Amino acid sequence: MTTAPAARSRTRAYRAPAPLGGRGGPVRQRTRTGSRRTRTALAFLAPALIILAVFVVWPMVSALQMSFTDASGFGQAEWVGLDNYTRIFTDPDIRDAVVNTVVYALIFTPTAVVVALALALLLTNDRLPFRGLFRTSLFLPFIISLAVAALAWSYLIDPQVGLLHYWLRGLGIDLGNVLQDPTLAMPAVALVAVWKNFGFYMVIFMAGLQEIPGSLYEAAKMDGAGAWSRFRHITLPMLSNTTAFVLIFAMIAALQAFDQIYVMTGGGPYGNTQTVVMEIYESGFRKLELGFASALSYVLLLATLALSIVQFVFFGRREEES
Repeated sequence: MTTAPAARSRTRAYRAPAPLGGRGGPVRQRTRTGSRRTRTALAFLAPALIILAVFVVWPMVSALQMSFTDASGFGQAEWVGLDNYTRIFTDPDIRDAVVNTVVYALIFTPTAVVVALALALLLTNDRLPFRGLFRTSLFLPFIISLAVAALAWSYLIDPQVGLLHYWLRGLGIDLGNVLQDPTLAMPAVALVAVWKNFGFYMVIFMAGLQEIPGSLYEAAKMDGAGAWSRFRHITLPMLSNTTAFVLIFAMIAALQAFDQIYVMTGGGPYGNTQTVVMEIYESGFRKLELGFASALSYVLLLATLALSIVQFVFFGRREEES
């Protein structure tokens, strides 16, 4: 006969052993480890985040608020609503600055891209000697400050003491004072920017060219394709993503043109090199129209953002197609 305690022991529910690793189990331990890592990461990021908040986020918020006022830096600013933004689209000076910026972009962007692509094709040729030296030499202008480069070029093309004018006169060519010529001033400042930046674009193109399989060129040669056919049907299609990236990057840089224009022409002659960023500088620091300058800055920011969105959409579609 089974006793009552024995019956109760047989009917007692099964009790699983405690999980390895102590109390709480592996799930809770992973949660604690993840939260500890998050706190550690935030501790390391905190100095950078504080600097960004103080020197980037807060100035942007303040500038946005200022763009709706008539702030001048003196006295109490009054709220004017959208008047500054309305003025941007009606002011003839702003319209001329936009036209000048477009002209600058039309000169700078295709020239920089074509020169960079041509040099990248040349410097990826295995038969070219001293390729490393040429690559380094052509990239060096990019690491120089644009203001310093503009100052050097101002002396080079000076009609009195410039070496470039001296050499051209030896060939029977007299350009005159380029920076004071309403027709030549904008191409001059744009070409200085091309000289400064094409090395960076060249490196990007070289990276893209190295990703093209050599077997494609070998197959094309076996089929009798010439150099131009290989460039047209292999190189250009395979470089489409790289070319789009460089084009958009160059256009964004063109919208922000300021340094060499400020150093070389100051927006002249007769306002022919007055770009949008130069107009922001003039309005904010010379005319003391800080509210209007802030509004113009945000319009330029939206234009730059639109180009960036175009870039993201383009590459997103290309990635989906591939």
